[in-house]
Amino acid sequence: MRLLLIRHGQTPGNVLGRLDTAHPGPGLTDLGLRQAAAIPNALRSEPIDAIFVSTLLRTHLTAQPLAADRGLEIRVATGLHEIEAGSIEGLRDRASVRTYLETVMAWGTGNLDKRMPGADDGHGFFRRFDADIALAAADSEVAAVFSHGAAIRVWTAARAQNVPASFAGEHELDNTGVVEFIGSPEEGWTLLSWAGLPVGGMALADLGAADPLGDPLPGV
Repeated sequence: MRLLLIRHGQTPGNVLGRLDTAHPGPGLTDLGLRQAAAIPNALRSEPIDAIFVSTLLRTHLTAQPLAADRGLEIRVATGLHEIEAGSIEGLRDRASVRTYLETVMAWGTGNLDKRMPGADDGHGFFRRFDADIALAAADSEVAAVFSHGAAIRVWTAARAQNVPASFAGEHELDNTGVVEFIGSPEEGWTLLSWAGLPVGGMALADLGAADPLGDPLPGV
């Protein structure tokens, strides 16, 4: 099957560079809503037959224009949500952001025992995220799965068979960037494309946002 992992549109937390992972989370900025509105045309050639979102509000809002355009139901999957920041939730200082990013990318390179301060370890993340990807694969041929920056990057680092684990850390993933795979849970996943820019192109990119979860991670 073809799997399209799509990062949600821009949120206030992305603009501020704040670790904002709690439920239900914020909505979208005006730019984020425009990014979401550009998705149907950007994916016009994709024969999408299922749409999945996380339990966080921002993925629902990002998926709504595509769901309306295709006449598809939005399906909520409980394991697609962002990687919780635990005791550093809501912080934006460099040390806290670095702790968060180093933890999640450690998971992507195989150190699943490393624990987010006050939250889960890598084993817990992959159990929940893999389960929902398997659900999407079982129920569709081409699925649009709306998730989150860190979650998409660390899952790609661990599961893409044709690129090194460092790839997801070295390449940015802007809001509404699409990461495309082909494969299955049984046979594994091949990365077909990685889009850093929003689906609407540079006109919908916010180069001034402090968003740390989409930027490249030097040295990781």
